[in-house]
Amino acid sequence: MKKAFKASLLTLSTAVALAACTAPTATTSPDQTAEKKPPGQTSNENEIFIYTVYPAFYAKEEIWEKQVGQYLKKKFPNLTFKHVQWDNPGRQYKDLIAAGTIPDIVIDNARMNLHRYILKNDLQYDMTDLIKKYNFDTSALNPAAMAQMKNVTPEGKIYGLPFQLSDFVLFYNKDIFDKFGIDYPKDGMTYDEIYELAKRLTRVEGENTYKGYQHHPGLYMTYNQLSLSPLSLTEDKAELNTPGWKKQVDNLRRFYEIPANQFTSVDDFPKGKIAMAVHVSEKIVQWYEQNKNLNFDIAAMPSFADAPGVKAQPNMYAAYITKQSTKKDQAFQVIQYLLSEEMQINFAKEGIIGPLQTPKVQEAFGQNLPQMQGKHTQAIFYGKNAMPPAARANGLTYIDVPVHGVFQPLIFGESKDSVTALRMVEESSTKGIQTEKAAQ
Repeated sequence: MKKAFKASLLTLSTAVALAACTAPTATTSPDQTAEKKPPGQTSNENEIFIYTVYPAFYAKEEIWEKQVGQYLKKKFPNLTFKHVQWDNPGRQYKDLIAAGTIPDIVIDNARMNLHRYILKNDLQYDMTDLIKKYNFDTSALNPAAMAQMKNVTPEGKIYGLPFQLSDFVLFYNKDIFDKFGIDYPKDGMTYDEIYELAKRLTRVEGENTYKGYQHHPGLYMTYNQLSLSPLSLTEDKAELNTPGWKKQVDNLRRFYEIPANQFTSVDDFPKGKIAMAVHVSEKIVQWYEQNKNLNFDIAAMPSFADAPGVKAQPNMYAAYITKQSTKKDQAFQVIQYLLSEEMQINFAKEGIIGPLQTPKVQEAFGQNLPQMQGKHTQAIFYGKNAMPPAARANGLTYIDVPVHGVFQPLIFGESKDSVTALRMVEESSTKGIQTEKAAQ
């Protein structure tokens, strides 16, 4: 469950260790969590049980308390709050369900875990009526993030609301640009323009190899800017062998065909030999801590020429109310408060991107983080997220299609052409769907 990309919008230099799933210090011990209680009920009628899986940095209870807990206690003095962070073993979904201690609120990775944990365990609850009851304006939230919440079912049921995002930006090493006399990248550049820069910046000088551009292929494919679905929307099969997916693959592939610019790791950026790299914004803090002499800044991630200003699909964590909760109204009011401008400003100060991106929220971004001072953080809010694919038809089987496999190993390791690589992943994924259906 923790193998996927660990987005941790952390304010401390311990972000990397936390993203590696350090065991949490929660307010409830594993033994207490395992106490037998009726499903959906906690030990106190006024207690709201919040279970966080992602963001991973909430494994540290002091971070949860600093960013969330203290504000909830002040806002809701008549409620008490129990927070438990996912951990292995003892605090997985299956453990809570087996113990009959089902949370009121679950915060988890919206793309990766909604299907395989919340829906699979029948925890989902349509929040539409509560949204209307409390006059919550979902139109104020990031449109693509909200669309992802609605596109789970053809009927547009809303099982969760966006909680936090982790957007991608273009990092660039100013020293390398200065060394070769090339102007820094700007917001709004296309992949074609960045490709030309990458060719000029990729050089071998003695024992030093300067790579022009690095972009993680798996993240690039998963949160693709062309709004492509790896699964058919109408049939139980994968759908990758298409012109759209070929365009997506060929666009990045050309960068890695530049001599000496083969893919290694985007996380090599702090070593000082990569001119440009696309990664999540929280790397501003992490990479600064890894190399405080690194002279870098950020710009908006590049976009396709025929879709200017469109960045990646939302890389998002969402807040869900469980079907089994007996305190749905209180739980919704808690979520509503977390999405208020007041709380979104608090999150923004800690370098956390929220779904509410008003001018005041954007202006507050990174204010509490010395590592972000002097950086062009407004690049994070440039453009708009690509819309997610439309909902699939009811009754279709879901699997997590390994789109990263197109590049590694098929293109990088086996030199497959783009069409062949896409077809091979499509075929293996379709077989995976049939296996999953048989198992059900």
